[in-house]
Amino acid sequence: MSLPKPLFIGSEIYRGSSYGEKHPLSIPRVPTVIDLCRAMDWLPKSQYRVSPMAKPAALTTFHTPEYIEALKDAEAEGAVPDETRVRHKIGTLSNPIFPEIYRRPATAAGGSLLAAELLAKGGVVYNPGGGTHHGMADHAAGFCYLNDPVLAIKAFLAQGLCRVVYVDIDAHHCDGVAAAFQGESRVQMISTHEEKRWPFTGPIEDRAGGQAINLPLPRGTHDDDFARIADEVILPNVQAFRPEVIVVQCGADAVTEDPLARLDLSNNSHWRLVAALMDMAPRLLVLGGGGYNPWSVGRLWSGVWATLNGIEIPDRLPEQGRAVLAALSWTRQRGERAEYLVETLRDTPRGGDVSEAVRDRMQVLRARRKIWV
Repeated sequence: MSLPKPLFIGSEIYRGSSYGEKHPLSIPRVPTVIDLCRAMDWLPKSQYRVSPMAKPAALTTFHTPEYIEALKDAEAEGAVPDETRVRHKIGTLSNPIFPEIYRRPATAAGGSLLAAELLAKGGVVYNPGGGTHHGMADHAAGFCYLNDPVLAIKAFLAQGLCRVVYVDIDAHHCDGVAAAFQGESRVQMISTHEEKRWPFTGPIEDRAGGQAINLPLPRGTHDDDFARIADEVILPNVQAFRPEVIVVQCGADAVTEDPLARLDLSNNSHWRLVAALMDMAPRLLVLGGGGYNPWSVGRLWSGVWATLNGIEIPDRLPEQGRAVLAALSWTRQRGERAEYLVETLRDTPRGGDVSEAVRDRMQVLRARRKIWV
């Protein structure tokens, strides 16, 4: 019996919605992925689902009712009192008030909750609008107002699943997820993230109460570093946990072109890991996350969708694909846009010798868990 085709969850709420002109999330991301995948004939209507907006009752499986009301009030009023700003950390430079401050994150959360429903009997679902891994129970953090990975994992646990693996390869540590599942034996969290980068959490010693694996990456970590990490740390540990579902946060800010990190991955690293994880559990949920260069995000996340569908990525984009990328603009762009960001989807691999820092950190993890080779 053939497996169902992967499903893509999207929404038009992301089109034209922005955190503000000067904010890193002023750029289009999910709309670019949708438009590019459609231009490539990769996204038929039969595989597309519209993301619903999560209801407050669903959001309060993790977030406090007071915080949800504060978000709704902020959207209705377009402002927050000082007390709300201090308590819930909205209306700040990082987490500003914008017209869809409640509806947009609630839609991202609704997409991940819908994914959990769709995956009840197995399959693959992609929600690039999700991955908001910094959101805390009672406050916003790091551009994240709600925490859809936590909500999805809680939904899987409520279905009776007891072996959930969460893999996060964003450049920033998934502090909100770690806080939510501190000491939870049914959830294993594996996070790679740039060291000495906000939110300055997730040191290698941190087990988040037992199951977590944190691997801070040195500045300049490249594809060959990451391939070694994937093959010797991430994949063996996922396999050993025998997951019933894998949730992957595929933040695009770990690539070279991103302005908010200093890692040196190409998008090949993300695609390689996603491909390897596909056969390791009967259920796979892939989320977006960070990413603040509009071309690198659109290319990377579109390539994730191609990977999930077993589609061969062409060496050069056809005219209709190039047109989607050529139409993008970015106020933070410095100098001329690199031609490859419009002409191709796949980056040139960025490799080299595996760094001593990476070798040393993997040795620490090997010593902790003898299953790694």
